[in-house]
Amino acid sequence: MASSQPAFGDPKVAAFPDAATHDVEERDEFDYSKRSQWLRAAVLGANDGLVSTASLMMGMGAVKQDMKAMILAGFAGLVAGACSMGIGEYVSVYSQLDIEVAQRRRDGEGDGGDRDGLPNPWQAASASALSFSMGAMVPLLAASFIREYRVRMGVVVAAATVALVGFGWLGAVLGRAPAVRSSARVLVGGWLAMAVTFGLTKLIGGSAL
Repeated sequence: MASSQPAFGDPKVAAFPDAATHDVEERDEFDYSKRSQWLRAAVLGANDGLVSTASLMMGMGAVKQDMKAMILAGFAGLVAGACSMGIGEYVSVYSQLDIEVAQRRRDGEGDGGDRDGLPNPWQAASASALSFSMGAMVPLLAASFIREYRVRMGVVVAAATVALVGFGWLGAVLGRAPAVRSSARVLVGGWLAMAVTFGLTKLIGGSAL
């Protein structure tokens, strides 16, 4: 009668049965860490797009009540910001790539043609531009269908407030930081940016300049 136990020396039998499971867990943990870094960077980019565009729209609303002008200002901010973030990230990561490739050549690790483990400038640029655009869409969508000036301004602030709290909380979770304090910092910072932009634009717009 054949034994139901694997034969001694079978390559499927390991000396430590939990070793394979442990290796999988380590790989999963490493992959999660890398994903967390990308997600946290995406959250920060979205927060930047939200604050920049909402502040720009509030500044335009300080001197002009027309809905079209506010939406166009926000859209221009979205496009300009996404391009700036994407190009800036591309240049920065490409510089890092050149440094790491040169270091590999100095260390004798081939001619630098193997890009495994090296930063990807196109991926970084695309992620940065996309995350900025997603954040910028929050105030734009909030104001797009409201013609009454005061209501529109209030809705932009309210939408930005909710999104700031959400981005702050998500960034804290991914960065393993205190969620309440992080959300509060992000919220106060966003409010301050919108208030300063609104106030200064109102001041300059109402002057002789």
